[in-house]
Amino acid sequence: MSSLSAVALAGVVLAGCGTSTSSSTPQGDPNAPLEVWTRSQDSSAKVYTRIFDTFTQKTGIKVDYKAVYTDFDKQIQQRATAKNLPDAVVTDTGSLGVYTQQGLVPEIDRTSIAGSGDVTDRAWGNAQTSDGKYHAIPWSSQAMVTLIRKDWREKLGKPVPTTWDQLADLAKAFTTQDPDGDGKADTYGMLAPATTDRGYTYWWASSYIWQGGGDVLANAGTGKFTVGVDSPDTVSSVEWLRGLFCDSKVMNPNALTLSTNDAHPLFETGKVGIYMTGPYLFSRFDKSLGKDKYEVIPAPKGPRGDTVLGEGDDLYLMAGSKNPAGQKKLAEFMLSAETQKMGMTVQSGETPVVRLPVNKTVDVKDVLKDDRWATTAQVYATSGRPFPGVPNFQPFRQQTSESLSKIFACGTDTRTELTKLAGNLKKELTNQGIAQ
Repeated sequence: MSSLSAVALAGVVLAGCGTSTSSSTPQGDPNAPLEVWTRSQDSSAKVYTRIFDTFTQKTGIKVDYKAVYTDFDKQIQQRATAKNLPDAVVTDTGSLGVYTQQGLVPEIDRTSIAGSGDVTDRAWGNAQTSDGKYHAIPWSSQAMVTLIRKDWREKLGKPVPTTWDQLADLAKAFTTQDPDGDGKADTYGMLAPATTDRGYTYWWASSYIWQGGGDVLANAGTGKFTVGVDSPDTVSSVEWLRGLFCDSKVMNPNALTLSTNDAHPLFETGKVGIYMTGPYLFSRFDKSLGKDKYEVIPAPKGPRGDTVLGEGDDLYLMAGSKNPAGQKKLAEFMLSAETQKMGMTVQSGETPVVRLPVNKTVDVKDVLKDDRWATTAQVYATSGRPFPGVPNFQPFRQQTSESLSKIFACGTDTRTELTKLAGNLKKELTNQGIAQ
């Protein structure tokens, strides 16, 4: 959506829709059901169904729940244009800037939400826009971890990688040394869901770029940013990634068109041996692959450290609700320790919808008793970082993804492409009023 249409839409949605979560929140119709959407597939929708059923039992407020995965953003925009948004939406923190810019979500008074003091400040940061205001409710956090086929690694006599060099060496061995023993050259070292759709190329590559000391934007303070995508460290980081695609050729062949949903089967069916991803896949891979077949480790260190993407999901209370008091009750319910634990605890074949709890009274180690989740929590605490808190990061993420995709396709010079990208990103900084 263009900036012009976003502004126009904001005016349409906000007109007469002064919903807020202040202590004087209007009651509206307290009996009106809440329409709630989550960006989910069946494995996580089952968990959400239990959560919303429990909410109804406790409050008497009916929830009309809809799990949406395909064209989620498109369907939200269609409902916005029709001035008929769902009452609440659970999706990733990357939507915060877009929803705020378009006027789809009101400002949140975090002090008016019961239980908000039990939520970590860092989690509240995921719901905070660049002006310091809150436009969402924290729901779940996570950090990227590295999954490795342990049985393959041990068969080839390789150590657990702790550096980029060891990671690249292991990936090459998985690609060339027949780790599954079938006598065929049909395995690859590293798995990347690097489609440009929704900017996933950069979503995947960001951790590696940061580990090499690079960045897309640099925070100049006082709400201003400069472009860092053409810095020497960024260029060298992207060059290292390009080598995995173009030189050693350890990446899955269809990486540049692969979505996250289509990537998962390649790891669990023995096509690829290294996968940097979120912890929500543990339960799935335990069932499909076997817990003993893979291991979970922090990211091997690059030249500048082991930083990884640490983000999460927010609960968005959408503008124009007929039941704003019900929206507030839902937010308070979702933040409670009981609900956070419910979102973490899953049955066979289900996916947790709370990865790391945002409620600081909930200890992931006590709830799940799984060292892999403890590892993830430690990575989030010490090495996780979010995308920059600009008004709308999506244009930066999308343009960067498109440039990275060209570079990883092996037909474009890295420095030339990143220099061109830097010029475009500088214009976007100016358009958003945040250029240094």
